[in-house]
Amino acid sequence: MSGLTPTADVVVVGAGPAGSTTAALLAREGHRVVLLEREKFPRYHIGESLITGCLPVLEDLGLWERMGELGFTRKYGGTLLWGQEAGTWGFRFADGGSYEYSYQVRRADFDAMLLARARELGARVIEEAAVKEIAFDGDRAVGVEYVRKGEEQVEQIRCTVLVDASGQGRVLGRRLDLTGWHEDLRNVAVWSYFQGCHLLEGTKAGDILIENRPAGWFWFIPLNDGTVSVGYVTSTAALKASGLSTEDLFYDEHRRSSEIQRLTGPAERVSAFRSIRDWSYTCSRFHGPGWVLVGDAAAFVDPLLSTGVTLAMRGGRAAAKAVDEVLRNPSSEEKMMDLYETSYREFLGSILTFVRFFYNRTKRKDEYWAHAQELIDPEEIQPPHADFATLLSGLAHLIKANPGLDISVRD
Repeated sequence: MSGLTPTADVVVVGAGPAGSTTAALLAREGHRVVLLEREKFPRYHIGESLITGCLPVLEDLGLWERMGELGFTRKYGGTLLWGQEAGTWGFRFADGGSYEYSYQVRRADFDAMLLARARELGARVIEEAAVKEIAFDGDRAVGVEYVRKGEEQVEQIRCTVLVDASGQGRVLGRRLDLTGWHEDLRNVAVWSYFQGCHLLEGTKAGDILIENRPAGWFWFIPLNDGTVSVGYVTSTAALKASGLSTEDLFYDEHRRSSEIQRLTGPAERVSAFRSIRDWSYTCSRFHGPGWVLVGDAAAFVDPLLSTGVTLAMRGGRAAAKAVDEVLRNPSSEEKMMDLYETSYREFLGSILTFVRFFYNRTKRKDEYWAHAQELIDPEEIQPPHADFATLLSGLAHLIKANPGLDISVRD
């Protein structure tokens, strides 16, 4: 492919939140964008609980009103049964920024909305297209080869920049052996959906509930169709030591739980169990000649703080800005991509550091608050509980990067 004329400015591999965001914003700037997705949307995906850190990107995409029209459950914060506190405690998004609420979403609908927006803004979307090979000219990525579902013909697209947003498939991460696993976060999750659950009261009815167990934790995520996503997370070592299947371990821990058992008491399970394991990793590089990683293709953090979609969308917006500059000024490629990777790693690092601290269930809530302040607000611009809310909102960079900033101002 090295001798072919580019048929696109940008090829984006993967149409999840990272890929659709990147493609939409680059197409809006007038670039020729091709977005390849191996599945047909809408499709199922886990990760329903959104934090407010992704909302500025939705506004930038012109999707704020559309989000409201879809009728998703409003999520005003989180309720925790965690640490040394005797009962539940939590946080409100309003304490950590100007957004009062986020949403609990069905990812099939949410991701389809993002993909539709990429189309509307001019990206050429090809679904059911499996990437088979990344084409290189020397060490520079110059295009892709893909096959459409049900066909044998290999098709090619040459591009100036390749964006890998292939999620945990990690097309380039595998190809270039970039994946570094977080051994201390080798966990397994098992989950299903229940109907007829009790909910928390008032504005907490849409909260994500997180309940600590000695060897893991539960999530409880109420959705707008009356179902609730309930999952259990533990280490792969603990699962092996239990001698149980993932489903049996779920029920064993469920019987011993407190809030989870109370809320699901009258409920009926209405779907099969699903599971996933060994997911936390960071790639050693986020960019190279002609290519850049974004979203789960770059790194995936344990889901304890519900940061996945926010990392994907904020990363996608940052990647789009960097790629736009590279396309307009090719000599800026190394500088812009270095800036992108540095900022992305800083954002990722603060989340990863706090996840590891938060997994220590021996702390009191004021200790979690204090550590959040140490991480994102060492000048103590806000009170500790507000810094905790800011960090769990995914908006921590507003304080750290802008000392003295009025945090009520949206980015």
